[in-house]
Amino acid sequence: MKLHATILKTGGNTAGIVVPDAVVTALGAGRRPKVRATIKGYTWRTSIIPMDGQFWVGVSQEVRAGAGVAGGDSVDLELVVDDAPREVEVPADFAAALAANPTERAKFAKLSYSHQRRHVMAIEAAKAPETRARRIEGALKILREG
Repeated sequence: MKLHATILKTGGNTAGIVVPDAVVTALGAGRRPKVRATIKGYTWRTSIIPMDGQFWVGVSQEVRAGAGVAGGDSVDLELVVDDAPREVEVPADFAAALAANPTERAKFAKLSYSHQRRHVMAIEAAKAPETRARRIEGALKILREG
């Protein structure tokens, strides 16, 4: 499905696009469809989410930078249902920590793709090795304590 829309600034550094109900219905994948979205040749995997009576697709800072767009821009957006499995690539050091902690590894495996990805992104964003180690320990603690 293709549509022309405006990237709306939603506060702070967040932005998104309102997806018309008819587009969500035409995709035929439910009310929270997983999609591949493309703007200006930049494609990312996401979900369309219902929020405040409308459907939205988030356009993160990373996506805006990759597509060369900004909040307030009018863009052509292409949405394609994405039924490919979503798997998070776990960095080696975090994978080793999970392997050494079977309970936490099992809890991590049960998390949704989005929650797994948040843990991995926080770890990968660390610049100093000490910070990375602290974030791995923090993720393990969160998994341990629920």
